[in-house]
Amino acid sequence: MKHSVWKNPLFLIGLLYITVLIIASFVYTWIWDDEIRRLYFISDNGEILESAPISPKWTFPFGTDALGLDMLGKILIGAKFTVLAAIIIAFLRVVIALPLGFMTAVYLKPYKRFINGVVDSFHYLPLIILAYLFLYPILWMPFEGFSTTLFERMLFEVLILTFLIVPILSSLLSNEIDKVYKEDFILSAISLGAGKTRIMIKHIFPSIKSRLVLLIGQQIQQALILFIHLGLLTLFFGGTDVSYSPMPDPPQSITQEWSGLIGDSIAYLHTAPWIPLVPILFFASVILAVALMMEGYVRATSGYSYYKQRFKKRYTPAMIKTATPSKRDFKRMDV
Repeated sequence: MKHSVWKNPLFLIGLLYITVLIIASFVYTWIWDDEIRRLYFISDNGEILESAPISPKWTFPFGTDALGLDMLGKILIGAKFTVLAAIIIAFLRVVIALPLGFMTAVYLKPYKRFINGVVDSFHYLPLIILAYLFLYPILWMPFEGFSTTLFERMLFEVLILTFLIVPILSSLLSNEIDKVYKEDFILSAISLGAGKTRIMIKHIFPSIKSRLVLLIGQQIQQALILFIHLGLLTLFFGGTDVSYSPMPDPPQSITQEWSGLIGDSIAYLHTAPWIPLVPILFFASVILAVALMMEGYVRATSGYSYYKQRFKKRYTPAMIKTATPSKRDFKRMDV
């Protein structure tokens, strides 16, 4: 049974969490101008009990980093860059891949097998390696400093991370559109004289709309995971601030986006684990929020569980195949 997606609690919980996180990030910047609380040490009667990095306390729920900066403040400042960048990348991927997929399925049908063969080769190339090779000259600060602005670097990164996936997505959508194009109602529309553009807008797009929504959710999750990988390689969104002094500091994030908070603090994983684990926790929470939105959307529009269906598709055939007796088993039973 179908319901309004705006009445589904799973969808609303995920949407509310992401919305509150982004709004809180902008409000923090507006009120405090990205100033971060600092706590160098905790003392009692002149005796120093703990110095930076300070472990999580009631007044500093996520602790501080090695410089005494509040981790919660850094998370809130970087939320708008991290989450919005992932959402923009996901939307651009689908918006660009959709017309390309339609052109491949309808206008380039004789060459579709060749195009899919070329695109399939992208599956064997690790995306993170390609992203690193393209982004390193843009995001790694040279000795003389950046020659580009922060906006230009963010724009270049968004476009590169978008177009790296577009060929694969366009091939996937081409196959989806090709399946819909063979349906009886499409053939009926063609026989009545409907043009290809009208068929795409009036018939094909409504048929794959749910698939597109799920695809956007999947791409948001993939973009966030890709940010984590780039952060571990010290390529941070907006640029990596590199110290070239004789005693250099670790590479730092310019925008406080979350992948930078992981990359520049991974060395504290054993001594002060909350420093890298806090941004990892927020990455995981946003990915979970997107997953809740996807699950809620499918339950509201289709009446079944999205992740339950994926689980059945992935594991049930193998279990059935294992449980089904073969001819050899029947022969052994006869003996």
